[in-house]
Amino acid sequence: MAKILIIDDERSIRNTLREILEYEDYEVEDVDNGVDGLQLIEKKDYDLVLCDIKMNRMDGMEVLTEGLAIKPDLPFIMISGHGTVETAIEASKKGAFDFISKPPDLNRLLITVRNALDRGSLVVEAKVLKRKVSKVRPILGNSQAIVKIKETIDRVAPTDARVLVTGANGSGKELVARWLHEKSNRSNAPIIEVNCAAIPSELIESELFGHEKGSFTSAIKQRIGKFESANGGTLFLDEIGDMSQSAQAKVLRALQENKITRVGGEKEIDVDVRVVAATNKDLLKEIEAGNFRMDLYHRLSVILIHVPPLIERKDDIPLLTQSFLDEICNEYGMPVKKISDSALEALKSLPWTGNIRELRNMVERLIILSDKTITDNDVRAFANPSAPVAAGGEGNGAAQTDFDQFNNFQEYKDFAEREYIKFKLEKNNWNVSKTADDIDIQRSHLYSKIEKFGLKRGE
Repeated sequence: MAKILIIDDERSIRNTLREILEYEDYEVEDVDNGVDGLQLIEKKDYDLVLCDIKMNRMDGMEVLTEGLAIKPDLPFIMISGHGTVETAIEASKKGAFDFISKPPDLNRLLITVRNALDRGSLVVEAKVLKRKVSKVRPILGNSQAIVKIKETIDRVAPTDARVLVTGANGSGKELVARWLHEKSNRSNAPIIEVNCAAIPSELIESELFGHEKGSFTSAIKQRIGKFESANGGTLFLDEIGDMSQSAQAKVLRALQENKITRVGGEKEIDVDVRVVAATNKDLLKEIEAGNFRMDLYHRLSVILIHVPPLIERKDDIPLLTQSFLDEICNEYGMPVKKISDSALEALKSLPWTGNIRELRNMVERLIILSDKTITDNDVRAFANPSAPVAAGGEGNGAAQTDFDQFNNFQEYKDFAEREYIKFKLEKNNWNVSKTADDIDIQRSHLYSKIEKFGLKRGE
């Protein structure tokens, strides 16, 4: 039910509006002045405000300005008995959703209210979707190293200083880069990611700077490079230690002059880009070996942020594990599984050579293969992804699985999920209700899984 606040110094107008809106099943509160109205806006979550313009203690335009400063996405509908085109235009410029004259026309009022509420919902949904698309998830952890990284991001992000993020594979370097962008003044512009290790050395320059038609054999049309695509935003150069020497020279020039030239082109193009680079290599050793330019290193490392491996922040594992449990169970449409304290201790004792990425995969594996509560025995049983999965009923022994048959982790995950559901169904004599309760998922969800995997009784 939408919550609406009415701010108007005329009791009769407040009563009329309240009666109309409550009849339409809206939850309504009203006050007779702007000062009290602003206090309510600050304390409570409203979906819409109807505000008079001419009031004694505070003018409605002031309420609009200060209200939007408190809640920028809150829709305001301004009301006035002395409405003019100029007043409506001024209200619109200050951020009002719409303007209605007194006495309000019933149909126009209700249509405007519905439109304003729809618009508010769309704004919220757009922000949620933007966050999902941007892949920005919280940096979780209370260890000293993580707290320092968060503080550094808060201090550095609003500047245009270049940042070099170092750390092992899977430790979270990309997440640091994305938060540097998210908290910067460039957050409304794109962050463009380039994995320098994944692009052949002969194509890296074209990828970064673009190319003109006919500049090489396969250049059948002009192409815009990543520097131009990131103009006004952030360019994230991941695994920069694997960049070719010729590309390094061009990147250095782009950083020095804020200009680039497309491959096969002569025209210099101005670019306004904030560069964040990341590497899992020791660039100082790469410089000694002659693989990386020292001048480029100094250009990139105005600020250095080192992301520690998971093995150095074991106390963060419980927090990370719970977050992954919530996230993955929600993705699978199942109730969030519990994990015992002993299981968390068992997780903390593992070597974690793959860092955060390995931990997430491990949690996903435990969700699929464990019962309602994940135990330390589950952790020991499934810690090694190459460990055999029981494919038959109890007492049949653990059938060895040929892991070479799987092309990727998703195939293995589907296989393990199928075998686990099949095992539980057979254990419960194919009682679907009991099995659904046993593995803590909805019965309809279990039926979908049975259909998805083509499971049949007695096969």
